[in-house]
Amino acid sequence: MRIYEGSPRQDYEEVLRSMGAMLDQRGMREILLTETTEGYLLQGLVVGGGSDGWTDPAARVEKQSMELSEEEVGRFMDEGLARRSDTSGTGAYSNFYERALRVLGRYLDEQKPKDIFLFEQERAFVLRLLMSTRAGPSHVLAEFTREDIETMIANGPALREELQEGTPAG
Repeated sequence: MRIYEGSPRQDYEEVLRSMGAMLDQRGMREILLTETTEGYLLQGLVVGGGSDGWTDPAARVEKQSMELSEEEVGRFMDEGLARRSDTSGTGAYSNFYERALRVLGRYLDEQKPKDIFLFEQERAFVLRLLMSTRAGPSHVLAEFTREDIETMIANGPALREELQEGTPAG
């Protein structure tokens, strides 16, 4: 997909936020996401057939893999926008992955990587970013603990208010 490579700028914030909403709907956890030339490869753990969810001691946990094309990601983005525009109250985003991937997407938008790879375990994330440097492309690692993510999510509304008012963030 290569968001910042030769195409009109798109936001990782919005792309990852919409994928996060899809993850929340599927009940997927412990995710791995890598960017490809056609879109994204996503893997994660889901609770298999007939159980009552993650708290069920008899739950069968299965690994699931999906290839997400640019078109599918675009559809997720459209669905997310429609859900957030819903004034009935059901469009509010209160799910972990939607919020966590949104704040990580914002971080990525600030970094402007050539491509991304991330994985999550127990709500902590490690990102590997392919960055352009004077010496050529180079991978950079960034780690976000569970507490970092919670802080970033909590600070999101204030940051958005600052940006809407035209006050520089930071």
